[in-house]
Amino acid sequence: MRFLLFLPMPDIDFSETLALIPKEDKPNLLFVLLHGESAGPEQLYPLVEALKKAFPLALIILPPAEDESRLDELAAFVRKVQGHYKVSGEQTALAGFSQGARMALETSRLHADLAGRVLAFSGLYQETPSALPETTMIHFFHGADDLLLPLREVETLLQHLGEIQADVTVDVASQVGHELHPALIEQAVIRLQTCVPLRSWKEAYGQLVESPREEEGGGSEPPTLH
Repeated sequence: MRFLLFLPMPDIDFSETLALIPKEDKPNLLFVLLHGESAGPEQLYPLVEALKKAFPLALIILPPAEDESRLDELAAFVRKVQGHYKVSGEQTALAGFSQGARMALETSRLHADLAGRVLAFSGLYQETPSALPETTMIHFFHGADDLLLPLREVETLLQHLGEIQADVTVDVASQVGHELHPALIEQAVIRLQTCVPLRSWKEAYGQLVESPREEEGGGSEPPTLH
């Protein structure tokens, strides 16, 4: 893919890391994409295409995702990119397929303010988490016919995540196995464009409750939540 370039940041080791950088404007979003086991960045090119089309000012990087023991290094890497391009954790999304999904989930769990979203394609946590950061919204995307990671395991996890009040969505594609299917990619973009994090709803609701009532005839309209 011609548009994938090496990221020009001499203070960071970006060996084997590919990036898609907006040419004219400052990035307003950061996507960190992590490929699956025994695969390479090309596995994620369809996701790159979809994200770039939907979010043209996003910075998209594809670091190697081979060693799950280096989660802290991945977090440090992301923080350096955020600092260089002045992108916040809330403007950052970690996404991955299979092993890459597990790395994205575990990294966001261990580093609460690192990413506002996680897109997990055909992957789950390494161990069932007892708690998750309120600052991160998790989106699971799964194939109903996944034989490597059966759907029942996803359903069991989701039940637990509901019990700990995690901010989670799940989308399941019928007749899809363990693959980064176009239907799941399309749904991921929709989730990014339309889902409001639970913390935002809570904050907005709290403001509504705490705000004093307007006097009758004041002419002001009630606030609208988007």
